[in-house]
Amino acid sequence: MGTVPVSVFIVVVFVSVVMRRLSFVNGAAIPSTVDGPFKPVTVPLDKSFRGHAVDLPDNDPRVQRIVTGWEPEQIFVSLSSTHDSFWVSWITGEFQIGENIKEMDPKTVGSVVKYGRWRFGMTETAMGHSLVYSQLYPFKGLQNYTSGIIHHVRLTGLKPNTLYYYQCGDPSIPAMSDVHYFRTMPASGPRSYPGRIAIIGDLGLTYNTTSTIDHLMSNHPNLVLLIGDASYANLYLTNGTGADCYSCAFSDTPIHETYQPRWDYWGRFMQPLVSKVPLMMIEGNHEIEEQIEEKTFAAYSARFAFPSEESGSSSTFFYSFNAGGIHFVMLGGYADYNKSGDQYQWLKKDLAEVDRKVTPWLVATWHPPWYSTYTAHYREAECMRVAVEDLLYKYGVDIVFNGHVHAYERSNRVYNYNLDPCGPVHITIGDGGNREKMAITHADEPGNCPKPSTTPDKFMGGFCAFNFTSGPASGKFCWDRQPDYSAYRESSFGHGILEVKNETHALWTWYRNQDAYGTTGDVVYIVRQPDRCPVEPDVIKLNSKA
Repeated sequence: MGTVPVSVFIVVVFVSVVMRRLSFVNGAAIPSTVDGPFKPVTVPLDKSFRGHAVDLPDNDPRVQRIVTGWEPEQIFVSLSSTHDSFWVSWITGEFQIGENIKEMDPKTVGSVVKYGRWRFGMTETAMGHSLVYSQLYPFKGLQNYTSGIIHHVRLTGLKPNTLYYYQCGDPSIPAMSDVHYFRTMPASGPRSYPGRIAIIGDLGLTYNTTSTIDHLMSNHPNLVLLIGDASYANLYLTNGTGADCYSCAFSDTPIHETYQPRWDYWGRFMQPLVSKVPLMMIEGNHEIEEQIEEKTFAAYSARFAFPSEESGSSSTFFYSFNAGGIHFVMLGGYADYNKSGDQYQWLKKDLAEVDRKVTPWLVATWHPPWYSTYTAHYREAECMRVAVEDLLYKYGVDIVFNGHVHAYERSNRVYNYNLDPCGPVHITIGDGGNREKMAITHADEPGNCPKPSTTPDKFMGGFCAFNFTSGPASGKFCWDRQPDYSAYRESSFGHGILEVKNETHALWTWYRNQDAYGTTGDVVYIVRQPDRCPVEPDVIKLNSKA
């Protein structure tokens, strides 16, 4: 055998030492998925803690309009598809609500961002586009809504991992914002990752939400992913009357109403965070918001900037982007996901173009989970799983994040309901703190297994959830114990932090709202094993007409 070069030996020793240090926190060993599959764990419900899932009132200072005239508000930043581009969004002017409203002309105010690497040297200027949207109802007595002017400006030519200062607004009025800042993502590469990525779902705008965001901000994230269900404006009638359960309290309304000002309240509350930390959003069921002519998702599609065009998508419902050495695929659980549809064809092309030597990590997100064991929404997205799971498995997706179920659950590596060392880890984190409160019952507990006919999603339709045909639950619709694929579940509000350390190791930490800042609820190293689970790349011809 030949002699190992000293430089190689030093690198191997260094990596070994670093990983040993990474494997311990406060003296306790952190488990890794290589140690799995783990024995299922259910943390007993703390009945003394249900959180304060009561919505902030409209007179709370954190949701009130504090700007005047055409000054920008509800400012937030989001990523484009690569590190060298950012979106800046904001709203000018006041919304209108009532029976007789008139949309503002978006051209009334310019969409301008001044930015630069020095606070007092913002010499670059970018211009974008503006729009308004309306929520209209064809029934007498319901109040209609039209938004302020929404602005989206894309900044390009940015340097990686660099702090930029910016102001947004219209300098000709003048009506410019205060100076804000953001940091770009690292350039894509196998050793280049954002420091901390916060993951939240089903956030709402309650006192519990404020606890979630306070805890999240204390962890100083570089990026935030919101896995659907932001404002919960659709828990309200158009007159501002709200309830924890819309269908329970307002079963006789001719259409599912919304109170759109809750979106404005939400945007104001979130500004201190998302004006400096990019927020990437994907739609949830509470963004559907039906209105006149069967229109849906109007607020969602208008208020957020998406890198759809940059990532080759034709829709705001699905897109992708890079954050350092991670490729994120944001999928629509409420858009056509069948194999003949646009989303599936786009996803197939997007995954085929991923170079795992540049972005080793592949993370997918969508709202309704496939592997939740709670009674709420149990196997609701089974048709999506049947259509899409094979494709995600083929391309070696490492982690899946979902919301929808208002609790926390982490799976073992799983594929087609079977433990599989090459399957992704599925994490349900719909525990942001919304008004509908927590999910607390499990489908495997006596008397809690729902009837199959009640499980399909009402918006997407279809029926794919049949009894299991193999394994311990063969012939049944639910297991009679916590399923083997469920590693950890707990009913608490909170958020998660993903820290990718290198090409193979990522630290996942879930934080509960009721704990002291910095105290962890669930922590595990998610480990990629590319030698054990190789991904066979597809060679595609971008210009092929085939």
